[in-house]
Amino acid sequence: MKSKILKFFRKMIIAMSVVVGVILLVTILFVSISPQFGGKATEEQKANYRKSKHYQDGIFVNTKRVQMDMSLRDMGKSIIDYLKSQPNTTPKNDIPVEKSDSISIADYSGETRLIWFGHSTFLLQIHNKNILIDPMLGDVPAPHPMLGGKRFSKQLPIEIEKLPQIDAVILSHDHYDHLDYGSIKKLKDKVKAFYMPLGVGVHLQEWGIEKSLINELDWWQEIAFEELQLVCTPAQHFSGRGFSDRAKTLWSSWVIQSDKEKIYFSGDSGYADHFKVIGDTYGPFDFAMMECGQYNEKWPEIHMFPEETAQAGLDVRAKRIMPIHWGAFKLAMHTWTDPVERVTKKAKELGVEVITPKIGESIFLKEGTNANNDWWKE
Repeated sequence: MKSKILKFFRKMIIAMSVVVGVILLVTILFVSISPQFGGKATEEQKANYRKSKHYQDGIFVNTKRVQMDMSLRDMGKSIIDYLKSQPNTTPKNDIPVEKSDSISIADYSGETRLIWFGHSTFLLQIHNKNILIDPMLGDVPAPHPMLGGKRFSKQLPIEIEKLPQIDAVILSHDHYDHLDYGSIKKLKDKVKAFYMPLGVGVHLQEWGIEKSLINELDWWQEIAFEELQLVCTPAQHFSGRGFSDRAKTLWSSWVIQSDKEKIYFSGDSGYADHFKVIGDTYGPFDFAMMECGQYNEKWPEIHMFPEETAQAGLDVRAKRIMPIHWGAFKLAMHTWTDPVERVTKKAKELGVEVITPKIGESIFLKEGTNANNDWWKE
């Protein structure tokens, strides 16, 4: 009897080992073969990164020491919490989207405006130019549809195929909810130039973007884009698309300046004093798009809580702020409306003007336009 039990357990262990081995093999092959994971830097590119004071021992670092890795216990708990059926982490119905047509976008020549696509994606129309910011236009922020949750809305303001010529794409970092392989592949033949922090260009080159179109910047570097000025500014975050490329590319926020207007895009960032430095150096800003969503007590240094978002808007000296990084995907365990409800409450206390447009609604920089509406309550 005892020998039969031992044989049974041996078979079970062998079977489990085989299953684990197959899963590991499939995972390794998927990561190795799938183009979604992007490229790797050459020795020549790494030599260029070493010129940056933000690049140390083969990785990029934040200004202050930041804990980017969770303990195995916290990671396991986070995965379990994410998979649990928690109330209101996603909307019960598709959220409303205002549609645009290709002609109205292509022929637009009015005052500066933005169109929000949900999460952190925008179309900025300024000085008769079309600029896409963090164009994540896919359905799932993951390397495979089975590895992430779908977008909260079935439609976008305009389908990617119907977008007109794009003068520039600005990228903040290489996480899947900001840099989407499928979107870049569909956009690449209609974009004149790409701007990004150091290292991100290796992914674009891997995906067929000509090197001459790629502009990589370090923090505080400025570059002229025709009559506009772009500034790559700091953020407190991290990067990576696979198992072994954590912090191998830089992350950033951006300043976009014309002769009349200043716009700030926070990218992803925890709250820190870089917002005050950016505000003192380049502010005041007419408009700021501020990260507000996907936060958790387990990663407080790499994403802001809504109350910190409002304070950061004050720090950068923005006349008006718009909460972003919400309204499209579930990447944390808070309710899907928690970000916008908390940030508007705190902003009112601080005297910061907040706008909360619908996805697809035209956003103008002039004060008094885009009055608040609680569309998410509908």
